Amino acid sequence: MATFVHEGNTVDYTPGSAVTAGDVVVQETLVGVATQDIAASKLGALTVKGVFDFAKATTSGSAIAAGKKVYWDSGNEVATETAGGNTYLGKTVAAATAAASTVRVRLEQ
Repeated sequence: MATFVHEGNTVDYTPGSAVTAGDVVVQETLVGVATQDIAASKLGALTVKGVFDFAKATTSGSAIAAGKKVYWDSGNEVATETAGGNTYLGKTVAAATAAASTVRVRLEQ
């Protein structure tokens, strides 16, 4: 048996240290975005569904086509097509040139 709780667009989150709106938070394989500041040790929420602009590298060869799987590189705080050691974010919904500093991604869990 299961009891409906909510639509699942957000999940509760209590950070050990303060989180700023726009921060990407990775919990194991769950990726969420703080859409509001969350104070340390205070209950807040992470958005886990939707379309977001994520930072990406702007180096030569860093263009990402629409429809590509992308991953969150926590060390560099950028979206990348490189899976190894990074956490799956979702798929791009618009192409991003190498010079673009962001890529538009539909979160997938």
